[in-house]
Amino acid sequence: MYDVICIGGGLAGLTASIHLKKEGFRVLVLEKEAYPHHKVCGEYLSKEILPYLRELGVDLSGAVEIDTLEFSTAKGRRLELELPLGALGISRFKLDHTLYLRALSLKVEILFGTVTSVDFDGHSFCVRTQTGETYYSTYVLGTYGKRSGIDHYLDRPFIKGNSPWLAVKAHYHYPDFSSNLVGLHSFDGGYGGLSMTETGAINFCYLVSYKHFQKVRDIEQFNKKTVSRNPRLRHFLEHAEMLFERPLTIAQVSFASKKPVESHVLMCGDTAGLIHPLCGNGMAMAIHSAKLASELLCGQLGSKNPDRTLLEKEYSVLWRRTFGRRVRTGRYLQRLLLSATATDLLFTLASESPGTLRRIIRRTHGNPVAI
Repeated sequence: MYDVICIGGGLAGLTASIHLKKEGFRVLVLEKEAYPHHKVCGEYLSKEILPYLRELGVDLSGAVEIDTLEFSTAKGRRLELELPLGALGISRFKLDHTLYLRALSLKVEILFGTVTSVDFDGHSFCVRTQTGETYYSTYVLGTYGKRSGIDHYLDRPFIKGNSPWLAVKAHYHYPDFSSNLVGLHSFDGGYGGLSMTETGAINFCYLVSYKHFQKVRDIEQFNKKTVSRNPRLRHFLEHAEMLFERPLTIAQVSFASKKPVESHVLMCGDTAGLIHPLCGNGMAMAIHSAKLASELLCGQLGSKNPDRTLLEKEYSVLWRRTFGRRVRTGRYLQRLLLSATATDLLFTLASESPGTLRRIIRRTHGNPVAI
């Protein structure tokens, strides 16, 4: 019997396990894939979350300091502006593994396997895996990411609909890149981000609609025929050397609304709500949401009179208050990036009034997280 089971060992699951274990609670993390491994991700971490990670004893030394946003339109218009808080460039390969090692140092129990069911009997949870193991806990955190078979099992509404988005990512060797930059570059039907990771490799991650991708249905050809119409991305793709055997992809990326609590499971990170990639900071949101859930769980687990209904209500309100605005802003910003006309207008506005675009970007990030 555990106090908390985290279904998924990504940023939110590992962060919550570290937080709760430091407070003396028994935590189990169930993760389907052994560490370390790459994930489709923008690999840009806002510094808003650094005070909290330091408090947890997580050392991110070696990450790349980022302080400038480079923005370009599909037609090649380009500008740079200073980021409000700054950020770190760090791969999910490195960040997840660093959190994993920190969790192990605290003796967090981490087991590998695919969760197939989670059931609540009114008092506690029963969690089963594909290989037949069964685990019990007082509380469960859903920290398994964008979509999973558990979403089907819990009958979450968003999982029933199709999503028109495909995400593509790979690392590249590309010497002609300033380490302090994060790039945001539009092209027909999508947009992509460029940033340096701790190894010196450049992460290129982009989001594209199926409507545009299905005209080619081949990543290499799509890069040549569509992505490369943006002069900045064309120069990158012509001179960069891919370090992966093949790009990583995620299909059916859904930006539909989700509830922070489903079937009494507290959802964190992308499991609770996905901010539009490259428009905001999903990595920091995942870590921050784990902090919110963990603090509330500590209060409940340490109480003589725990109140699950109150816990779920408080978490739902707190999640929306903390992340609702940035998710909405990310949605609006994505619409601008996918419209050539709107992107040109945004560029003109930013050129004439850099502070306006800086305020828009600021709304997709949070304030430094208090300890």
